[in-house]
Amino acid sequence: MIRIEHLKKVYPKVTPLKDVTVEIHDGDVISVIGPSGTGKSTLLRCINQLEKPTSGRVWLDDVEITDRKCDISRVRQKMGMVFQSFNLFGHLTAIENIMLSPMDLLGKSRQEAYDEGMKLLRTVGLAEKALSYPDELSGGQRQRVAIARTLAMNPDVILLDEPTSALDPTMVGEVQAVIRELAKTGKTMLIVTHEMYFAKTVSNRVFYMDEGGIYEDGTPEQIFEHPQRENTRRFIRKLRVLELHIESRNYDFPGMAGQIDTYCRKNQIPLRTSGRIQLAFEETVQMLVKALDEPRIQAVCEYSEVTESAEWTIRYGGGRLNPAEVGGKLETSLLRGITKEIRYTWTGEEPLPNQLELKLTQG
Repeated sequence: MIRIEHLKKVYPKVTPLKDVTVEIHDGDVISVIGPSGTGKSTLLRCINQLEKPTSGRVWLDDVEITDRKCDISRVRQKMGMVFQSFNLFGHLTAIENIMLSPMDLLGKSRQEAYDEGMKLLRTVGLAEKALSYPDELSGGQRQRVAIARTLAMNPDVILLDEPTSALDPTMVGEVQAVIRELAKTGKTMLIVTHEMYFAKTVSNRVFYMDEGGIYEDGTPEQIFEHPQRENTRRFIRKLRVLELHIESRNYDFPGMAGQIDTYCRKNQIPLRTSGRIQLAFEETVQMLVKALDEPRIQAVCEYSEVTESAEWTIRYGGGRLNPAEVGGKLETSLLRGITKEIRYTWTGEEPLPNQLELKLTQG
């Protein structure tokens, strides 16, 4: 249905899309997720040519829509767009907003456009609002009218750019319900959304966008339950990450303790968990610095907002060295008291072949 090859979009100060190559199949319902500024909306706008790509090519069926000779107006009759800001005409009623494009672009009679428009309003649950103007409708109702207006063109592809982001939380559900029903019709859909549960339950594919492209593409189960790549994992689990490096015995211990304190405060980590994060770092690193001839240590702390849990992953150089075997009884006892799991592995990966994982207790 849609084929994208090496799509790139450059703005004066930022390049949101560096290289996107992907195929979107007939009937795919794809949620596009990722941090702000990673090109999600830009991708949709480049697909329907509201933004001209800097380079790369896009096909809809067998038509290259990035070709300058392409009649983009005809293409857009097959590809509808739902915006986060509704974009309804304020001087037209709900039904008139829906009737306008079918009459102007498809040549339908006023009666035919009216009959089909009312059918669509009934589909989105707003038949009684047909004669209301946009400023007489709630945000959720306006977005449902906008969806009905898009459907009035009977597009093969529907692009939805954060369709609930401008809504009051109480209105999000009504719009999501309409989109869920629409997803069952077999139309191809791309939905940019920050609503993770919605993305997980409405889609058959998920694009996680990062680093200038589609960083990971998979089923909802893969992306949300078993992400394969690090940035995806951190985003899905809402991980807050701190990374520290030690290259000598004379490392700045007070400075690193200050970084840990700032990290905990910034991420509003509970006080007891903060104390365990600090203590686990201190005891482990001190043991390693004493035991290693030339300390090379990478310590990464991850705190999950979802589970409110924290863990350290500490990698270091040298030969096989399990801190549990070289630490004193006091240090080992302290570590076991604040962790629910301590796991040492020898990865053999130079320059840091030793790996120690400390999963901290909660509460």
